[in-house]
Amino acid sequence: MSTTSTLIQFRLNGEPVARHVEAYNTLVEVVRDCGLHGARESCGQGLCGCCTVVVDGKAVTGCIYPAMHADGCNVATVESLEKDGELDPVQQAFIDAGAFQCGFCTPGFILMSRQLLAQNPDPSEHEIRHYLAGNLCRCGAYPEIIKAVQLAGLRMRAASNANAS
Repeated sequence: MSTTSTLIQFRLNGEPVARHVEAYNTLVEVVRDCGLHGARESCGQGLCGCCTVVVDGKAVTGCIYPAMHADGCNVATVESLEKDGELDPVQQAFIDAGAFQCGFCTPGFILMSRQLLAQNPDPSEHEIRHYLAGNLCRCGAYPEIIKAVQLAGLRMRAASNANAS
């Protein structure tokens, strides 16, 4: 271990984590080192969104986010969405709408879609396209991704209305 490493502590999907990191380590490297492989490094420049993780409620590009900045934060990955063997509505909608082909970009799209629906439960197609503009799908599954977000939003609104009545 280098003498320049720094011990950081944060919560990863609700669990406490402590890791020694170097100044050059990115958050996606540390998350993957913790055994969570949903976030993937692809472009390494923060341009494609495959490495999306959520830090204190805000989606960030993990490939350019310095790991040291996660010290004391709550970090969530796509793995945090499934609860007790049940997929999150966004994950299920991506499956139902066929919104992935190779699946490489899917975790980033799902996390960003989840963030969008938390802010705007009924986004228009234009709002979905605008919000997901930082995520790239090399397979070109964009029409299905839009449908998946709309389907997830519809299901989440229906569940919310059912719970309210």
